[in-house]
Amino acid sequence: MIQFKGALVIGALIGAAAGVLLAPDKGSVTRDHLKKEGKDIKDQISSDFTEVKDDVSKAAKSGKDKLKEEIKDIASKTSYQTEKAITFLEKQLAILKEKNKTLQQTS
Repeated sequence: MIQFKGALVIGALIGAAAGVLLAPDKGSVTRDHLKKEGKDIKDQISSDFTEVKDDVSKAAKSGKDKLKEEIKDIASKTSYQTEKAITFLEKQLAILKEKNKTLQQTS
């Protein structure tokens, strides 16, 4: 998209230069025409720059939102794994308690 717009700007500049070289009008008319063309090109470049800036901003926001979502997913998965680990440890602790009870009864 950016390359296409750059090509349009370069094409406009080449067209303006060709217009000067081939202009049948008086110098003052040609200069006025060039001023107008220059302003139009400047306005177009400004508009294109704003559009590109907006696109980049949207992409950055989208990436930020996607990253937040991925972090939530990772946190959720980590929480489930933590829960499994806690359950395993609780079972092992229960087994150890039972073994400890049998040792206490035999003494």
